[in-house]
Amino acid sequence: MSGLLHKLSPARRANNSDDLPLFYTDQRNIPKVSFTLAELLTSVEAEQNGQSGAFDIWTTVPSYSMPSPCPFVLSFRDLTYSVKINKKFNPLHYCGNSSFDGDDMEMNTKILLNGISGEAKEGEMMAVLGASGSGKSTLIDALADRIAKESLHGAITLNGEVLESSLHKVISAYVMQDDLLFPMLTVEETLMFSAEFRLPSSLSKKKKQARVQALIDQLGLRNAATTVIGDEGHRGVSGGERRRVSIGIDIIHDPVILFLDEPTSGLDSTSAYMVVKVLQRVAKSGSVVIMSIHQPSYRILGLLDKLLFLSRGNTVYSGSPKDLPRFFSEYGHTIPGNENKTEFALDLIRELEDSPEGTKTLVEFHKQWRAKQTSNQTTRNTNASLKDAINASISREKLVSACRAGPQILPDRSFGGETDLKSTFQTFANPFWTEILVISKRSMLNSRRQPELFGIRLGAVLITGTILATMFWKLDNSPRGVQERLGFFAFAMSTTFYTCAEAIPVFLQERYIFMRETAYNAYRRSSYVLAHTIISLPALVILSATFAATTFFAVGLAGGSEGFFFFFLTILAAFWAGSSFVTFLSGVVSHVMIGFTVVVAILAYFLLFSGFFISRDRIPLYWLWFHYLSLVKYPFEGVLQNEFEDPTKCFVRGIQMFDSSPLGQVPDAVKISLLKSMSGVLGVNVTAETCVTTGVDILKQQGVTEMSKWSCLWITVAWGFLFRVLFYFTLLIGSKNKRR
Repeated sequence: MSGLLHKLSPARRANNSDDLPLFYTDQRNIPKVSFTLAELLTSVEAEQNGQSGAFDIWTTVPSYSMPSPCPFVLSFRDLTYSVKINKKFNPLHYCGNSSFDGDDMEMNTKILLNGISGEAKEGEMMAVLGASGSGKSTLIDALADRIAKESLHGAITLNGEVLESSLHKVISAYVMQDDLLFPMLTVEETLMFSAEFRLPSSLSKKKKQARVQALIDQLGLRNAATTVIGDEGHRGVSGGERRRVSIGIDIIHDPVILFLDEPTSGLDSTSAYMVVKVLQRVAKSGSVVIMSIHQPSYRILGLLDKLLFLSRGNTVYSGSPKDLPRFFSEYGHTIPGNENKTEFALDLIRELEDSPEGTKTLVEFHKQWRAKQTSNQTTRNTNASLKDAINASISREKLVSACRAGPQILPDRSFGGETDLKSTFQTFANPFWTEILVISKRSMLNSRRQPELFGIRLGAVLITGTILATMFWKLDNSPRGVQERLGFFAFAMSTTFYTCAEAIPVFLQERYIFMRETAYNAYRRSSYVLAHTIISLPALVILSATFAATTFFAVGLAGGSEGFFFFFLTILAAFWAGSSFVTFLSGVVSHVMIGFTVVVAILAYFLLFSGFFISRDRIPLYWLWFHYLSLVKYPFEGVLQNEFEDPTKCFVRGIQMFDSSPLGQVPDAVKISLLKSMSGVLGVNVTAETCVTTGVDILKQQGVTEMSKWSCLWITVAWGFLFRVLFYFTLLIGSKNKRR
């Protein structure tokens, strides 16, 4: 590998200033090359494939293999974390016992971490091992700032300074155990979107693509680069390939501290070795790598620098893999020469856990052993200050995406205090509008490859509109026509909201992807909300236009072109409010079936209190507040006014007064005779053609007198914006992604 690093191709030498930045450190003016992740991974691949000329890198000193003059050191001391667990109530315990101690109902405390200490240095890989339930993932979460500060006791420092959450998110990354990916994006597209999120806009698209291509090759994904990720309904990449993609999207930006929870889970031995080999090179390039791993192979063990064995929240061994045989030999359990050292240790720990005394003796022995090892070593604190470590990383382009001022050394005055240190870095790699553009592009691409989802919604609207058009074909202006119009409007408005219920699974499917990406500031929550609002509008416009065009003219609604335009806007506003309401609920409810149940129930209540079944004046006072909260009320009243606002249009004439009564079946001559009698009594001449009820009278009968149709429209639109804002706050509050 060292031979690779002293070569320089003519093309590379000519383009050195663009592709391989050269920096001078300290006062010695010794040239040092800072390798990008893409260059580093490609050189690793060339080494493993035996292709010495595959990628030429030149430097006088191979900086990636030399210790940094100002290394990062992540230290953790006495980390303790416990959770409360309810006791199981056993009624037999209290049979015949009149005394009931209130303490028996207290909660048990389960200790998940019990005074864990250790240190991880830049350029090294620390692996946390242990059986299921030992606390591996809990320790990784604690170090990765995924446990609330008030619940976690102990200290976590970076080069002696407390690592604040804001700085932690900028310089670190966390690879989850589960594969959370968009199913209809290809491997290459998934990594490219991650690069666009996590790398600054100042970096050219060509360089981002080069970094993505290097990751694809190094992770062994070249044959699957153009294959979609897939899910239960779409065939895609294999499980091992999905795992490697999940790792790739979190190391694309070359973090200073990298946490991984079971990165080799689901991989065969060769793929697992390749992944850990990549992580080793990431560490050597200037990162602190800490991972939990399950029974590493002999080859993987040779790549690890430190091991930390846990047993039920306690440390049973911490140190170099080379010292593991001596440790267990002194404990009285010699590791056979032909056996995997970690497998032997894990098996022994399991046996001790099943014994009556548990691993108490091993925990105590480890404390004594570590104390003896420490006493035999000369303790000198040679760690660089956090300022010096960050300056060194900036000079190697390690924090280019985070530093506001770009790749330059930070002056001492920037570190006058903690606040100044945090203000040196920008929270997000890209500006607000760039995030919106990338999120929108990704969502539209994923949706375009699932046309059946929108096709189902469009088909449902088209079928519903066709049924309504044929059922209410060319309604007349009779009393019966008035009732049928009221029924059409009520069903049409409620249909728009029920159609929006299909949007419930959209965010629920993306919830954990969103939480993973925002946990380490890939983008802002506000960018996510605004982007999804923007991309939802075209679909809503198409659905609204389809429904309005299918029903308005076929039913024979009033208003002509102006009436059609308002009807279309009202349908669009109803779709908008319904979509926003359902999106908000998807941020509150975490289960699809529960979400559907809640949406259907609430929409039914909205329809009940809309004013169709019972007018506003007839609603009991204690339910009147729900009438004004009903989303169906405002579009329903708006289209009613659009239909009946003409005061010159008559809907009930003299002879039609009897149509809705038992007298409706008598001959017209009898009806005319009755009208004459009524005229004599009332003193008003009422003939067969006299207009008795206009559209304004119908609006009064329905209680639609408080606001204009345009006010109803704007209130409906405002409801949509309100629910989008509430959705943002649910994301802000409910996606902290931390244990309590």
